[in-house]
Amino acid sequence: MSLEDLPPLRDALAEHGLLAKKAFGQHFLLDLNITRKIVRLADVAPGDRVIEVGPGPGGLTRALLEAGAQVTAIEKDPRFRPLLEEIAAAAAPGALTLTFADALTADESALMAGGPGHVVSNLPYNVGTALLIKWLTGPWTPASMTLMFQKEVAQRIVAPVDGDAYGRLAVIAQATCDAAIVMDVPARAFTPPPKVESAVARLTPRPDRPSPARLDALQKLTAAAFGQRRKMLRASLKGVGGEPLIEAAGLNPQARAETVDVAGFLRLADAWLAARGR
Repeated sequence: MSLEDLPPLRDALAEHGLLAKKAFGQHFLLDLNITRKIVRLADVAPGDRVIEVGPGPGGLTRALLEAGAQVTAIEKDPRFRPLLEEIAAAAAPGALTLTFADALTADESALMAGGPGHVVSNLPYNVGTALLIKWLTGPWTPASMTLMFQKEVAQRIVAPVDGDAYGRLAVIAQATCDAAIVMDVPARAFTPPPKVESAVARLTPRPDRPSPARLDALQKLTAAAFGQRRKMLRASLKGVGGEPLIEAAGLNPQARAETVDVAGFLRLADAWLAARGR
């Protein structure tokens, strides 16, 4: 059997008696035209190594394999093992590796044997942001990420400074990556349809990605600043350096976090490190 011989995804789900589990944030994307478009947007080339989280019935998995990718699929729900093993058997030998584990605790570097890899996923809604932060902050850094989120989350990733959606996620994402929303996906495209719209975000690491120490400082400072986002910086950052830190970064202590751009937060990180002799 080849990939072309596999039954339609809806038939495969029915054959195995599989339904989406709300506890896992599952919404199946069964339209292969959409999954193929996502793979094109991910710019996947033959031989590329790709991690996919939450493959479920394997719609995106099939599209990645059709493009010639070497896929490592991380699935938390063991119910999908028989269905995904059928896809693995239909693919080229060794093209699909299945890992049944929690992606939040998975060691991507080990899965990629220490090498580079892309992440292309229709992420489970309930862990999408946590997974993104994990990949943005390392220690393993994807060569690129093409990820489906709730549209609201995708908008937070690309939000401009002083916008309604601008916050900690935007700062960390934009400090580490060039990010853009590349595709909107309506709720009706999923089975079962979620109550929200979705969007695909494409993130590519910046050449001037912050060092691990700088990134760690950025995480601490954005957590403090946006944890009390309606307060002025002099109040929200009081516990991590207060006005001397803010002034060392060339910022106004009376400003609020949502008015500070990514470069400003990076200056805060540098000032925080300098104050500690790092």
